[in-house]
Amino acid sequence: MFMKKKMKIFVVHHSHTDIGYTERQEKIERYHVDFIKQAIDILNLIHQGDAAEWKGFRWTCENTWQVENFMKSVSDEYINDFKKYIQSGEIDISGNYLNMTELVDQEVLNRKLKAGVQLSESLGYKPSSAMTADINGYAWGYAESLYQNGVENLFSCIHPHHGLFPLNQKQTPFYWESPEGNKVLVWVGDHYHVGNELGLVPNGGTSYTIRDELSLKMHAEPFQVAEKRIYRYIESLIEENYTFNFVPIMASGVISDNAPPNGRIIEFINEWNEKHQENIEIEMVTLKEFFDVLRENIKDIPTYKGDWNDWWADGVGSTPLGVKQFREAQRKYRLSNKLDPHQKISDGKKIEAYVDNSMRYAEHTWGYSTSVSEPWAGLVNSLQQRKAGYATKADESISENLDLILAEKGEVSLIPDRKRKYKVINPHSEKVTDTASFFIGHWEKFDDMQLKDEELNKFLEVIDSDTKEVLPHQIVPTASNGYNCEFLITLESKEEKNVEIRQKENPNYYTIKNHAHIGAEGIQDIQPVDLESRKHHVSPHYVETSYYKITLDETVGIKSIIDKSDNTELIRKDLKYAPFIGIYEQTEIKTTPIEERRNMGRNRKNVSTKRYSAKIIDIQVHEKGDVYSLIELYYALEGTKHYSVQLKVYNDLPKISVKLKIHKESYWEPENLYASLPFTTGQDEQLYVEKTGSLVRPGIDQLSYTNQEFYLLQDGLAYVGKQKGVAIALKDVPLISMGNLEHHLIELSESGNEEKNQEPVYTWIMNNFWETNFNVDLAGFYEFSYHIATSAHYNNAADAINACRILNEGLIAINISDDSTNIQQKGKSLQ
Repeated sequence: MFMKKKMKIFVVHHSHTDIGYTERQEKIERYHVDFIKQAIDILNLIHQGDAAEWKGFRWTCENTWQVENFMKSVSDEYINDFKKYIQSGEIDISGNYLNMTELVDQEVLNRKLKAGVQLSESLGYKPSSAMTADINGYAWGYAESLYQNGVENLFSCIHPHHGLFPLNQKQTPFYWESPEGNKVLVWVGDHYHVGNELGLVPNGGTSYTIRDELSLKMHAEPFQVAEKRIYRYIESLIEENYTFNFVPIMASGVISDNAPPNGRIIEFINEWNEKHQENIEIEMVTLKEFFDVLRENIKDIPTYKGDWNDWWADGVGSTPLGVKQFREAQRKYRLSNKLDPHQKISDGKKIEAYVDNSMRYAEHTWGYSTSVSEPWAGLVNSLQQRKAGYATKADESISENLDLILAEKGEVSLIPDRKRKYKVINPHSEKVTDTASFFIGHWEKFDDMQLKDEELNKFLEVIDSDTKEVLPHQIVPTASNGYNCEFLITLESKEEKNVEIRQKENPNYYTIKNHAHIGAEGIQDIQPVDLESRKHHVSPHYVETSYYKITLDETVGIKSIIDKSDNTELIRKDLKYAPFIGIYEQTEIKTTPIEERRNMGRNRKNVSTKRYSAKIIDIQVHEKGDVYSLIELYYALEGTKHYSVQLKVYNDLPKISVKLKIHKESYWEPENLYASLPFTTGQDEQLYVEKTGSLVRPGIDQLSYTNQEFYLLQDGLAYVGKQKGVAIALKDVPLISMGNLEHHLIELSESGNEEKNQEPVYTWIMNNFWETNFNVDLAGFYEFSYHIATSAHYNNAADAINACRILNEGLIAINISDDSTNIQQKGKSLQ
């Protein structure tokens, strides 16, 4: 057999980490500890002369998470051998921590990357290269995170199932320029089991991405199959004008994720080289050794910058409650850092517990491998509960830490007969005008008066404790057998103010008015004639405040939102669905639950998918007060027993808060649930989204041939014009979808795709389309929050996205003590 040029295959032997896909999460952790021990055992046998046939064996630890667990679990003897072999170059450590989704924020990601690199350095080795397997992309900020932690190289093993690789080419290098202008050398590799498919692994072969006539002979004639497949693979590269005379291939010890090392791969390599090395030579190398060769041979490597948008980001949509709790914990972590930046008060153990559990939750594995085929199975449900448990434990530990900080700032627990005094804290670096709120227990009295619900706002007021300024407030009953008091306040950067609630000295009593105002039945349904009444008006037909006029319609719901600052419409003219209209999709199972989903490809649906939009059935005004009006729009929507949109429109803030309330039914069929976000500045604008460590303009700031169908965000998105911006904060649901919801041919990104940037946006609330490990049951009660705000200051993308974060995190109000009610002081006075 003659080759046009001699080629060399570099085999990188590793174990792909899926925390939970093939076994219980804690067992996977144990597996990877044992795999490193097995690699050490293999090397010990080689060096003792008991396995000379395995000489040349190399092992690459796919991530520092494996090493972290190994170091905590094994004897000093294993640790000493591990140090010896990483220093000799026979074992390598990838500088990546885990295979992550873009749920993780950059601060936590950097923290764990840094810790992993430092752990490796303590063993006498500094990782310069990282690898990932399976995942289909990374937020643009990941390039900067690697660079900042001294990782110069990234090997990406894309899994093209329901996804694809960037640049329209595998087995190719490029420099990935970060948003800050720093570069990481990337190799876009093939699937991480291609070595197994080519037949390099005795008794570990498979056919997955390679579909040929040899599949049935893989185990009967393994070497003959390997010969044909390897030559075909190399010849294909040469025919495609592949420029290098070497190519890297990943291989696992058995055909499974979370696979052990296998010394027998060396036996195959030796047998191959004896017969074929004149044409194709094979050598097992570490990750570092491959990149050393690559850097010695690179010429004219192109540089690209932009987001490498993940095709697998939508997995988070199958567990909406867990993601909501994760996001809550994420905000508390950020607030802890803002309130205690030097961690003088924080509990280091609680912080670490949060970081570890949040990383485990944000890791890319979203359930057991048979979640769709056997949704009732014990292991399926067990792994789902464990996955959710990471979010719960993260929230629990960081909540306790935040409680410590707030206690140091004066927060007290319940005290009988306490005067209602509170501290309001602006944790942000910016001046903030917003509302804060506190809870009033149903047992609390005001100067021995037990007030009725309808009397709360009439007889009580909130004041600044120092200036005695009366603050606009609104008190409403809550479902938790008490009252919520929300008030408007302005705080400078990091400012704290004390406020209190007291009885009004001169309450306003209602008396008869001499103009058409309200009937004796209490219903206000007369169009106001005076300007002041129009300024703050609420009815089922329209809401008007100092900043907005919102027109409501009995056919579509929210028909118009006029920004009164410039008299522009905030709803797109080309909208197909009104704001927050639910869109439900369901696909009939004509084959099996697995096959129906597998055939969906990158559309996450098929041509026969049925699509329904919510139909409005009622509009109700729940609250009208000095701070806000509360209106709820009720809809009928297939797939749900309840779907409503609650609008909280503030009288004197350029902000609208929205809550989606959903009672979802259970179906085994593939499903998607979206809601429309058809907003605009009304000017020439660009859409920006916040991803991990980066601001991205969808369709514009992307690597070519990457996903532009949907995006996994951090705090939100913004439409940015020259005169103003619209910030849309996503508090609970981080996924958005863009463009055509119908089944269509997928258009991959092209640099500078301005048209894509202007396509309609939807909040992608939930889905269950994946055929293996997604949570198939989406049933339950849900409440998801959003904020929409406009400002001339948001004509800068960074300011607009920062506004999303501030809107989501808010101001903090805590109970504080009063000397006159201090129990110890009371005791002393009685003596």
